[in-house]
Amino acid sequence: MLMPSIFGENLFDDFMEGFPFGNYKTTSSFNSLMKTDIRDMDQSYELDIDMPGFRKEDIKAELKNGYLTIEARTSRDNDEQDEKGRYIRRERYCGSCQRSFYVGKEVTQEDIKARFENGILKLTVPKREALPRTEENHYIAIEG
Repeated sequence: MLMPSIFGENLFDDFMEGFPFGNYKTTSSFNSLMKTDIRDMDQSYELDIDMPGFRKEDIKAELKNGYLTIEARTSRDNDEQDEKGRYIRRERYCGSCQRSFYVGKEVTQEDIKARFENGILKLTVPKREALPRTEENHYIAIEG
């Protein structure tokens, strides 16, 4: 069943805020790119990100301030000419997309494993417990 267009592409995104990886942002000129499946495993999360039309060399993954950011850029030029030099077909494809997930500041770059196969970027992000914050009291000594 198709949903009315008034709901938009990301109707259920607001419901995901309470779950791990729920806080994310997407900036993309292609709405159908970077669809992501996230599985909760015992010791980690597994992400499968659809990246059709991209090569491994087009993709960058960065971890900064607790955010895992996946960025992809590509440019293709498929020109075909007949023997007289007239174009039979000209197609150009140029685009970029980016998506970020909050994974926590306890996760390090070395902890995340990534591989790219058949147009899908597969990431494994370990679960890390946030360290409890200890409240520091700064009292002023009173003499007398």
